[in-house]
Amino acid sequence: MVAVLRPFVAATAPVLDALREADPLGLRAKMAAAEERGESLAELEQVEPTLRRRLIDGLAAVRVPGSAGWQRMDAEERTAWWIHRVGRITALITAVPGLGGALADRFPVQDAVGAAAQGLLLCAIAGEHGVTDKADRVRLLAWVLFDRDVDRALAAGEQPEERRRIGELTEDLPGKPGGKMSLKALAVTLWRLGRTLLAISDELEKRPQGRLIYRMFGVFPVIGAPADYLSERSALKKAAKRARRWMQQHAGTQA
Repeated sequence: MVAVLRPFVAATAPVLDALREADPLGLRAKMAAAEERGESLAELEQVEPTLRRRLIDGLAAVRVPGSAGWQRMDAEERTAWWIHRVGRITALITAVPGLGGALADRFPVQDAVGAAAQGLLLCAIAGEHGVTDKADRVRLLAWVLFDRDVDRALAAGEQPEERRRIGELTEDLPGKPGGKMSLKALAVTLWRLGRTLLAISDELEKRPQGRLIYRMFGVFPVIGAPADYLSERSALKKAAKRARRWMQQHAGTQA
């Protein structure tokens, strides 16, 4: 498990950097331009209209890292920002597998992608609470997602092939800092991260799950995607609560 989570945690850093942008995927600007032309946004054609509008409106409402308002926010307020920012986007990708393109078609593993989305969110939350060491983040993910206590010395290790693996996981991201990331690039990257978790597939069912009512409706055609979206949003909030508990229990013990 640790050998899987170490490169996973390292690969989340450039993804989170891109998501800190005001309009991380250019969706708001593209949506406005498409509406002026009387067209739908090609990147979100597979998304049910109400769900699409909820995503766009949510992204428009959030504050931006680096702004004066952001500096006045405490760790919990920033955590809430990540739950809404990362949560809306990653829940959409998890609920609508087609956004991952051919990679998603070959690996239809919603649990793995859902776990990857939760792991990405947990790394963001950890950063806002001062948990920046990779080993501590590995331990956090192991406990929150899979209910496993991992020795810190083991979590801090690194194998030579892990560096190569990190490059493979992030190869679809922008090549330079500040570069604009497309929705497809994020979706493919999240699917790559999810695919790595298949190595510990027996653990995936332990991840925080969404509300039962959402999961029940998720199996039906048409309404399945919106229900899955709401289920993943609910699951992300549960993961965040578990993360707070872990950080409180380990306060002062991180490197």
